[in-house]
Amino acid sequence: MESLFVFMQIVFINVLLSGDNAVVIAMASQQLPQEQRRKAIWWGAGAAVGLRCVLTLVAISLLKIPYLQAAGSLLLFIIAIKLIMDASGPQAETRGENATRSYTVQQAIRTIIAADFIMSLDNVLAIAAVAKGEPIMMLLGIAISIPMIIWGSQMLSRLLQKFPSLVYLGGGLLGYAAGGMLINDPGIVRLLAPYLPTLKEAVPLLCIPFVIIVALLRLRQR
Repeated sequence: MESLFVFMQIVFINVLLSGDNAVVIAMASQQLPQEQRRKAIWWGAGAAVGLRCVLTLVAISLLKIPYLQAAGSLLLFIIAIKLIMDASGPQAETRGENATRSYTVQQAIRTIIAADFIMSLDNVLAIAAVAKGEPIMMLLGIAISIPMIIWGSQMLSRLLQKFPSLVYLGGGLLGYAAGGMLINDPGIVRLLAPYLPTLKEAVPLLCIPFVIIVALLRLRQR
């Protein structure tokens, strides 16, 4: 019964935390033609799961290193801004075969892998904590995330194709995730301890408009 309870906890955590990965995969692949989009989603989801397997072994010790999460959050900000710019810029106006000239499956997969590497740390840490270091339970939790990421990515990709303005919502969600990583970094927590209760709520929320505004300003400059 205890193992079943742990298993259900892991499933619940994956439902909650796989959303960010699905958003990244959908946003990074939405500029590709249908066949290439499907390929990018499958390869991207496979890379996300593979990364979680590797990170499971090191996540707990890594996340204790001060300012490592903060550095990861800055990279995630850059990726979120780039995804909004790519989806809203000139190359987003062309679809089908023309889109492949400026954006390829390989580029989409590279973007997905970079973002998943950053975001999978929190996911793996949560699963490792619930599984209490049991390798089989942790790997089982990671395996469960495969269909969630693939199905979620495909659904979001279709929505982004139908409603392109949703790219700003996706970018905002990634900004929120980056803000959460930043304010939960052990080094930042020690540095801002007196103001932490307020900042923990305010910083992730403020990062939503921040990412969108920066992307729009950079597009305007371009």
